[in-house]
Amino acid sequence: MQLAPDIQRRALAGRVDITVKALADGADALLLDVGALRIDRVGSSGAALSHTDVDGRLRVALPPLRSGQQRRIRIDYHGRPRFGLEFAPARDEVYTVFSTSQWMPTVDAPDERATLDLSVRLPAGLLAAGTGRPMPSSDPTVHRWRLDTPMPSYVYGFAAGRYNAHESVVDGIALRALSMDHSPAELQAIVAGTGDMLRFFGERAGVPWRGTYTQVLVERTIGQELAGLSLLSEAYGAGVLADPSNIALIAHEAAHQWWGNLVTCRDWRHFWLNEGFANFMAAAWIERRFGGQAYARQVARWQARVERLRAEGKDRALVFPDWDAPGADDRAVVYQKGAYVLHLLRQELGEDAFWRGVRRYTRRHAGQAVDSTDLRRAMEHASRRDLGDFFARWVDGT
Repeated sequence: MQLAPDIQRRALAGRVDITVKALADGADALLLDVGALRIDRVGSSGAALSHTDVDGRLRVALPPLRSGQQRRIRIDYHGRPRFGLEFAPARDEVYTVFSTSQWMPTVDAPDERATLDLSVRLPAGLLAAGTGRPMPSSDPTVHRWRLDTPMPSYVYGFAAGRYNAHESVVDGIALRALSMDHSPAELQAIVAGTGDMLRFFGERAGVPWRGTYTQVLVERTIGQELAGLSLLSEAYGAGVLADPSNIALIAHEAAHQWWGNLVTCRDWRHFWLNEGFANFMAAAWIERRFGGQAYARQVARWQARVERLRAEGKDRALVFPDWDAPGADDRAVVYQKGAYVLHLLRQELGEDAFWRGVRRYTRRHAGQAVDSTDLRRAMEHASRRDLGDFFARWVDGT
């Protein structure tokens, strides 16, 4: 994958090579999400391939393939994305946020995983961070990363700017933080607890952190998890400097490296398994760091939001019939109610059984897509209890 963003023009040009493998005899088409990208050419082995691009979906016609047969397809494209790739020309900065199909042809579905070799051509003098391990480049303006572990495409991405950097190693965990507005010393203070946080989540998941974890403060974002990388806003970083206990978002995005990235919801109807888990695990970290009262305050806020949803007639089951146009109240169900239900499950099962269930769920489904039934089975196995009534009431009901 090669990308050349033009920061000042808020535009891009790209080329992606996709290797596909037929899962059955007769496979004759590839479907990709392309957002508002303009497709210039599609080909394979030097020959052009017929394709159509309708409503953000690219269909590439292929000669019928045999089961197991592979084919490499090259797509050249350009565009001026309105979202997905964020440009900050005054800061000479560019970074990705949801969704990836706005800057590269891909499959948006969270249950689809693939590796990625990403090359981004940037103006001279910019620092960059991306998903995967850094790769050597003979051109100083080309930054490369290789993601060897298959991941959902929505956690692909990068950030680049004229950043200050702080790097450290905490108990064997390599950390990197980047920002334009904050000095290396300020960055050190902002991300001070990240190493302990990652170790805590690894213990709770039963899957220790491996590799470098990077946090980038960008011009603006509500927060974005990527593979091995999190984006936070410069304003949020300033808020952490003013109040070092204001680390819930840092913890939320770090928790996604396990619950969201490593274990991913099968489709967006089960999105609470990503976001409710990340919210809950951030609160569990706050409990470890600041004590039980701090955790109780988080729970009280979730409970109040759930009660408000009910009072307004806007409460819904955690498993949605669809996730096509979610509003603020739908997101509250997924984020706040999802976290609250995990808290209630913790109370229902007790500490030992609950955390055994979390470890079983995470380890058993590492690298896989899951739905709410997978969580129920893991918790039932750990507790040796039938949780049908609990899940019927709190996950599938209102």
